[in-house]
Amino acid sequence: MDDLTDYDTIVLAGGAARRLGGADKPSLSVGGRPLLDRVIAACPDAAITVVVGPRRPATRAVVHALEDPPGGGPLAALDAGLRHTTAPTVLVLSADLPFLTAATVQSLLGAATRTDGAAAPGGGSVPHEGHVPHEGRAPRDGRAPRDGAMLQDASGQDQPLVAAYRAEPLRRELARMRAEHGTLAGLPLRALMAGLLLERVPDATTTASFDCDTWEDISAARARIREHGNVLDEWITAVKAELGIELDVDTAALLDLARDAAHGVARPAAPLTTFLIGYAAGQQGRDVQELTDRAAALANRWAAEGAADADATGAETKHAE
Repeated sequence: MDDLTDYDTIVLAGGAARRLGGADKPSLSVGGRPLLDRVIAACPDAAITVVVGPRRPATRAVVHALEDPPGGGPLAALDAGLRHTTAPTVLVLSADLPFLTAATVQSLLGAATRTDGAAAPGGGSVPHEGHVPHEGRAPRDGRAPRDGAMLQDASGQDQPLVAAYRAEPLRRELARMRAEHGTLAGLPLRALMAGLLLERVPDATTTASFDCDTWEDISAARARIREHGNVLDEWITAVKAELGIELDVDTAALLDLARDAAHGVARPAAPLTTFLIGYAAGQQGRDVQELTDRAAALANRWAAEGAADADATGAETKHAE
């Protein structure tokens, strides 16, 4: 298994959500799906997914963990999750990222696991203030080896809870901090970041780092997925998740087919035809695109016959006159 797929995921799903009035934030619905499920869906190739926080239902098998002490903060939660992982790379995510995508996850993993010393496009391996390379870590091409990669939002802010870390240096830094402070509870994330050399990966989508801390954020996320350019893809994704299916759907091709069926056959033919394509794909294990093309060709032949018959009828009527 290569580095890009040999990773585990830790989702931090605790916290008091005070700005949400104590609501269980990871369970809040955006686009008909809990925030937690949306985050988990962005990393489907993780070998192990650990959710740190109160036990909740999830659409995929996960390992549940609790920080010690409960409510001990992000470092205590991260340490609790890390104890259940074995992969050399660990994806660390907060549970309130409605627009995190698999593409962003892959960008983070790629930046964290590169071994040539090159920086990611638009990013860079920049040590945090106070970073001191540890003994025994030989630099690559005059540079200390990176310890991971984290997303940088559109305003230039680092997002350490949208990040991929090398597991070994992450464990080392947590152990060092525990030895220095006697506990991880209550310590800020920036204290951990100071000891790590991290690649910054710009948020190409400008929304992957969007998190939901307030009801206004939740409302904004719900509104965005209903925008014209997003609603169909969001709906198809939600339906597939609800039905537990993994079918690649070319939305544009299906809509073109529905239009052709509606215009060339009859309006109810549109939803019925698309249903039959899905049924055939699921039952026969066939490619949706192939079935769509065949049905579209049939609809076009049907419409052509209708047009030819109409032309012939019109000619006969004119001749009779």
